[in-house]
Amino acid sequence: MPQSLPELAPIETLFDPTSKAYSENPGPQCLAIAERGPLVWYAPWQAWIMTQMPDIMDCWKREYLSSDFYDWEFAPPRPTEENWNNFEKALVGHSLLADQGHHRLVRRITAPAFSRNVVENIQRRLEPHVKKLFDEIGQPESFDYIEEVARHIPFISITAMIGVPEKYWPAMKRVTMTFTETWNPTISEERRLRAQDDSNKAIDILQEVIAERRKDPVDGDFLSTLLKIEAENEKFNEWDIITLILALIGAGADTTLVAQQWSVYTLLKNPDQIPLALESADAFSNAFSEIMRWSGNSKMGFARYAPADMALLGQEVKKGQMVLMMPHLKDHNPEYYDNPEKLDVRRVFEPDVLFGYGPRFCIGAALAKRQLYLTLSELFKRFPKLSLAEEPEKSLEDHNSVVFKTLKLNTNCN
Repeated sequence: MPQSLPELAPIETLFDPTSKAYSENPGPQCLAIAERGPLVWYAPWQAWIMTQMPDIMDCWKREYLSSDFYDWEFAPPRPTEENWNNFEKALVGHSLLADQGHHRLVRRITAPAFSRNVVENIQRRLEPHVKKLFDEIGQPESFDYIEEVARHIPFISITAMIGVPEKYWPAMKRVTMTFTETWNPTISEERRLRAQDDSNKAIDILQEVIAERRKDPVDGDFLSTLLKIEAENEKFNEWDIITLILALIGAGADTTLVAQQWSVYTLLKNPDQIPLALESADAFSNAFSEIMRWSGNSKMGFARYAPADMALLGQEVKKGQMVLMMPHLKDHNPEYYDNPEKLDVRRVFEPDVLFGYGPRFCIGAALAKRQLYLTLSELFKRFPKLSLAEEPEKSLEDHNSVVFKTLKLNTNCN
């Protein structure tokens, strides 16, 4: 008599990124869902989860799933071109996510704007602002790193990179904190519309700054480099520049806030790794990938949408269904990493997929790492005896990452 297969526990009982247990130790839950199969239906999110790295890398490389938010089965109707506002003109008409061919073109021709020379020029512009931020903190006995430093860095970075005049700072500061909500499928439509309104105001500012930079270009400047590229390529125009900047805001806003707090926490929990991580900008580039792996802070993943009914990794996926690629599920898997619980900032990543892979590798990765390196170098230079004032309490509210409510540090200055 054939034996019946054991009944599997509902995946929701094994994997819940909103739970306190996940925030304290995500590793077991990540392993549990990865062991269930290469493509797992997760009802709480009404989405498929792609769990295995070879499949995720293949999806990034071949781009057979859609990146267009409006292809999602629960998305609002796609706005028609005659009714586009500025945000929709940038993110629907010129989306780097949706149009694969144009995305590859933009990546290829804008490479000079992300060259090492331009990144170093951006660092020189950013450095005095970061120093001023720490000057304003002074030499307190303790302070909250999230409130006093991390929340300010995305705004400082964007304004320094683009050269936004001070009169525009309040509106730009707002959009750096809300931009990723403009297409977030997990929040209310009302909240998305408010975020889109912030982006519309920011686009008005970007158009003014671009007009000013056309009249007065700066050699080696990020925006001036993009304008030079525009002049030399008829398929690259001002709206592509605006969309690219918005993409960098999206990649560098709440993501940077998460990266800032986890980088400080991780290094303070592993103080022997601090000098190795901050030895140079290149050393930190690798160290940051290890910090993010060790911290295990990710909850969701990279959203894609089925462009048609399709058979995928042994499952029948319906048109419009979301597929979440979740490369972080491997981060504490001993089959991928030796001693995964140990932080080793010299660990070798081949390949390093923290910022994506292939044609979807994040175009602003070098900028993100450089701003983190600059800020952390300044922090530990100012406060060489820095320590955690307490074990920080984790918040369960962020949809995408495990974050801290506060990150209180003792400077041990006195």
